[in-house]
Amino acid sequence: MRTRTSARVGQYAALLAYLLFLALPLLWLLSTAFKPPRELGSLHPAWIPEDPTLANFRQAFEEQPLLRAALNSLLAAAGAAVVAVLVATPMAYVMARHRTRLARAATGWVVVSQAFPFVLVIIPLFLVLKNLRLIDSLPGLVLVYVVWALPFALWMLAGYVRAVPTELEEAAAVDGAGRLRTLVSVTGPLLAPGIVATALFAFVTAWNEFFFALVLLKTPEKQTLPVILTHFLGAEGVADLGPLAAAAFLATLPSLVVFALIQRRITGGLLTGAVKS
Repeated sequence: MRTRTSARVGQYAALLAYLLFLALPLLWLLSTAFKPPRELGSLHPAWIPEDPTLANFRQAFEEQPLLRAALNSLLAAAGAAVVAVLVATPMAYVMARHRTRLARAATGWVVVSQAFPFVLVIIPLFLVLKNLRLIDSLPGLVLVYVVWALPFALWMLAGYVRAVPTELEEAAAVDGAGRLRTLVSVTGPLLAPGIVATALFAFVTAWNEFFFALVLLKTPEKQTLPVILTHFLGAEGVADLGPLAAAAFLATLPSLVVFALIQRRITGGLLTGAVKS
């Protein structure tokens, strides 16, 4: 009993240490965002600002169009998440339920495609979008984000589909339900946590993406938030640290808020779907 308790305490201690490790950059960013210039230039910076100020946030909004850039990022990320889920869900179902050579080849493609660096695809991608007249447009950027998120979304959703017992679908068929009704009423609720998690992955990936947005968007009014953050760097690479920290902290909030709102859905959705079915 004592050994089990010690092991449990050790697990919680390790988890707490890991959470602190993940939280340190965000906490330091938040601290920097509220520090006045005098404290930012200190040789011995403190975690808690001695004289906290909102001037960095005010300066950030005055120097750069953060609201417009945030709206562009929101449109691109939300569009990519919705389209990726709509495309990936039926494809993942087919891959998981029909274990053919084509499905296995598609799974292999999903794994291999994740190893491609951005630099290898940016030139052909640029040429394709140029022929489609989608350069310097948010729809073109959404298309790129969907294509880039689709392999992982397929792999992720296929795992959720395999976790749904086929006996449930067979029982629904015996009761007279058609294929479409079975998918909507039985399989769909069970896949809800996987769909939400996949949408979150696509949203966060698109929200934080920088390279494609930098290359494909040239008009300042269409640039996304990660690109706008680079404008706080001077010509010689010297950062305007206070406003940059304030803008970067604001840029991280949507991802944190989205996850906080749906994390209960992710953890409890599978059980809820099983009860509904």
